[in-house]
Amino acid sequence: MNRSGHFRTSRVFPAGHAPRGVDVPSTDHSDSSTVLFPRDFLWGVATAAYQVEGASEQRGASIWDEFCRIPGRIADGSSGRVACDHYHRFPGDVALMAELGLSAYRFSISWPRIMPLGRGRIDTAGVDFYARLIDELLAVGIEPVPTLYHWDLPQALEEEGGWLVRSTAERFADYARAVAARLGDRVTRWITLNEPFVHMAYGYAFGVHAPGRTLMFDALPVAHHQLLAHALAARALRDGGHQVLLAHNHTPVVPASGAPQDRAAAQVYDALHNRLLLDPLLLGRYPDLAALAALGAPDLGDFVRDADLDLMAGSLDGLGVNYYMPTLVAAPGPGEALPFALPDYTSRFPGTPVTAFGWPVAPEGLYRVLTGLRDRYGAALPPLHVTENGCSRADTPDGAGRVADPERIDYLDRHLRALVAAKRDGVDVRGYFVWSLLDNFEWAEGFTQRFGLVHVDYRTQARTPKDSFAWYRDRIARARAGTA
Repeated sequence: MNRSGHFRTSRVFPAGHAPRGVDVPSTDHSDSSTVLFPRDFLWGVATAAYQVEGASEQRGASIWDEFCRIPGRIADGSSGRVACDHYHRFPGDVALMAELGLSAYRFSISWPRIMPLGRGRIDTAGVDFYARLIDELLAVGIEPVPTLYHWDLPQALEEEGGWLVRSTAERFADYARAVAARLGDRVTRWITLNEPFVHMAYGYAFGVHAPGRTLMFDALPVAHHQLLAHALAARALRDGGHQVLLAHNHTPVVPASGAPQDRAAAQVYDALHNRLLLDPLLLGRYPDLAALAALGAPDLGDFVRDADLDLMAGSLDGLGVNYYMPTLVAAPGPGEALPFALPDYTSRFPGTPVTAFGWPVAPEGLYRVLTGLRDRYGAALPPLHVTENGCSRADTPDGAGRVADPERIDYLDRHLRALVAAKRDGVDVRGYFVWSLLDNFEWAEGFTQRFGLVHVDYRTQARTPKDSFAWYRDRIARARAGTA
């Protein structure tokens, strides 16, 4: 999703997090398609509220509503005001999921749809929408896997400081508690936050996403306050017997060369993108950020309280892995504001195919991410779910209405083979979610990028399953039959 969200945009720098600053050689997993998946493996798709729901007049204002009103912020001048109209069309969309044979649907709950002002009054109509969606899913045997926050902060809270202030974490815990009290009897597995690092970087450091702030390293408190929000919400959810995950964007960090300067830059980037978010949750401490402090980054002691890390440590029952591509990192040039540079990946690996977004297609990177997380965190690493993985293409129906997308099929097939290889090598991976069920509003790129298994005509809202839809349906069926 995002990824223009999810470090999926090229506007500032590509993507990424990684287990270690190592090369990512080509890996052949062609013999990896015959593994037997356990019966409880989650086969899913993913969406996000602002990107698909629409019905913006029936909820409170979010930071994306405000951001989309600013000329030039969205590539095609669009917004998520209507999006895919999933709010009104969800029964048909759930029917499509049932046709796929899914076991899980990852969607996000809109905070301003539940609490229009981010605090206080609960909107019963908003709660009822999600209750009806969940009931529809359960009726066809699909597990609901809600994400509580996928970047759509209530505008009222942003005006009070947003994620730069600690009180937003406390408001998030209140919101999580309220949602669980009303929907928790039908949901057992929750994702608290989606890609908090990307939200900090794109929304608060570089300004290419809502809320559009350009604070550079002064945005670091946003990361901490999101982690605190997760930990406070996790405590409330676990008290109710729920499992708690967090979804983080991951990608191998590849030094541009073997030169010490490039390898050092890759280590800094890795610490900032990956470890800044995962080390506190899994190890109870932040990574060494001395290289950032030298560039004027604030001291962590300015906003981290003594008990915060104790609260964060061990707060995950599972980790969501969002993977799209690797990141090439080089030493910065003279006068650069960042301690690293991010050249185009194909400059080092020419011939690498790219998506319509221009992102390199490197399924071996998913294998490196999964095995690297295991190697880095060992026993502290909870079970993994690949909570996003997908491919943007310029999909257009042909004269007969068919949407052929062989590149997407190849992308998904090769990434699933990489996942299987990681499982065979002992990584505990328990689910795979394609991004996305539907073509949708792709954040700052508007409607210019299509990730869906289902084509959406944004004028008529007509849904047309693509060839990749049929491929994924058959792949799931073969896995369940024990033949692939």
